[in-house]
Amino acid sequence: MKVYKTVKGLQNHIAKLKKSKKRIGYVPTLGALHDGHMSLIHKSNEQCDITVCSIFVNPTQFNEKSDLSKYPRTFDADSKLLKENNCDVLFFPDVKQIYPKDVDTRVKIDFGKLDSVMEGAHRPGHFDGVAQVVKRLLDIVKPHELVMGQKDFQQVAIIRHMLSALKMKTKLVIGPTVREDHGLAMSSRNERLSKKLRQEAAIINKTLLWVKDNVKKYDVPTLEKKAIKKMNLPKFKPEYFEIADGITLQPIKTIGRKKYVVACTAVWAGKVRLIDNCVLIDKL
Repeated sequence: MKVYKTVKGLQNHIAKLKKSKKRIGYVPTLGALHDGHMSLIHKSNEQCDITVCSIFVNPTQFNEKSDLSKYPRTFDADSKLLKENNCDVLFFPDVKQIYPKDVDTRVKIDFGKLDSVMEGAHRPGHFDGVAQVVKRLLDIVKPHELVMGQKDFQQVAIIRHMLSALKMKTKLVIGPTVREDHGLAMSSRNERLSKKLRQEAAIINKTLLWVKDNVKKYDVPTLEKKAIKKMNLPKFKPEYFEIADGITLQPIKTIGRKKYVVACTAVWAGKVRLIDNCVLIDKL
């Protein structure tokens, strides 16, 4: 596995690969890698000749400076894991490489209402930062395929919209959420949970599955209220639980004949904020 810390070094290497007609897959990460990330590496390896992974803790997508400072930096372990999972190239830039003073990296597109609900409502400006860094990284890597995970459902919708609005040629590929044995969605944030709280956090996925099993039994407002109640436990504080149109992400009051419906939630487990989702109906 080759490691590059500069844009120029990475781009020179990718240019040689493309001259050899290699298809490039790309997995952007913030580091603190786990099996969920590796599933995306594997998906890229299946579909492309070369897999590039980046590790960059992006300051523009963190609403709280304390959250940014607490985010784990585990480069040596991450690098070892990527090698073991047959990643070809690791891009490990610093902030100056991603946000040079002479380059305007802001993304100036209208996300409509995609970024105003759920995560967008509770973390204002978050998706501006996500779009900014992903667009910048795509401009650097110029991959054929961008591989992202379904766990960040709203983020995927934002990036899909950006690719379409800017007429970017990169294909978006979505990998399924990977879970721990007891059902908790794998996340770098899980490492900040105590062993006991980590086990108890399985209530999030259990609640999502309960909602899916009962989607025809109760109306939407009742399902949301029951879900909040199920997760409102000692040391757990649901921030939101929303059933929405899977395309527009707008909240719905009734499922009716909708073909794509998702339930999304954010829950505080102690001082750690966890997100998860479950597709309730998929007739697309």
